[in-house]
Amino acid sequence: MWKIYGESHPNRRQRARGHGCGMERVRGMQISAVIVAAGNSTRMQAGGASKLLMTIGGESVLRRTLRMFDETPCIGEIVVVTRSADFDEVRRAADGIRKPMRMTAGGRERQDSVRNGVSLCTQADYVAIHDGARPFVTPALIERVCADAVRFGAATLAVPVKDTVKIASADGFVQGTPDRRVLRAVQTPQVFERALYLRALESAVQSGKTYTDDCQLIEAAGGAVFLTAGDYRNIKITTPEDLLIAEAFAAAQDRPDR
Repeated sequence: MWKIYGESHPNRRQRARGHGCGMERVRGMQISAVIVAAGNSTRMQAGGASKLLMTIGGESVLRRTLRMFDETPCIGEIVVVTRSADFDEVRRAADGIRKPMRMTAGGRERQDSVRNGVSLCTQADYVAIHDGARPFVTPALIERVCADAVRFGAATLAVPVKDTVKIASADGFVQGTPDRRVLRAVQTPQVFERALYLRALESAVQSGKTYTDDCQLIEAAGGAVFLTAGDYRNIKITTPEDLLIAEAFAAAQDRPDR
């Protein structure tokens, strides 16, 4: 269905241990999903076509993503931020989605696009910001990170880094090796109290800063973001090689015996 048109507490960090079943806290909260789908897909080398409208397993990337949020009980509405030129295609991709949906155009930078989406979520207590190019997120993952966000004010899906990471110097030499045990690869959804996100955004605007990661926006404003266990299958489709992996995941996900 289409419609076109609490404050964060610092001591929440101290409650991270033994947080138990969080879905009880989610009930009664209005959580809006903001699906960011406004990029130019430059690294996909698709000649300007949106990677989110490409097909994997017989279904567009964006439609798979929308279905997952449509099937998540704690999500009350879905806002899609996309390029104006893709509005008609996005409407077609959303055919059959049951939750209330809105659509708005993206901005110059990702931060601007997210702001456009969040500004429509006027009734939301929390916003779940998700890359449209992550079609293998699941309702269980979405509910898990939303529950943690309600408990701590801000949460993101993340997985342990598998590879050894090196810090490079300006002249191309290894400058250092971080301890892999404390490194996490951040995924989406990234879920925040809407009021907290708006305060952090205002702080960034006043300081002239632009961030490509919404958690970084919160961190820069002094907020603490909880790391919720994600899933390695929750990949972001960015390059042509990712499409090969996505096809394999789609085939496994769509098997009749699953």
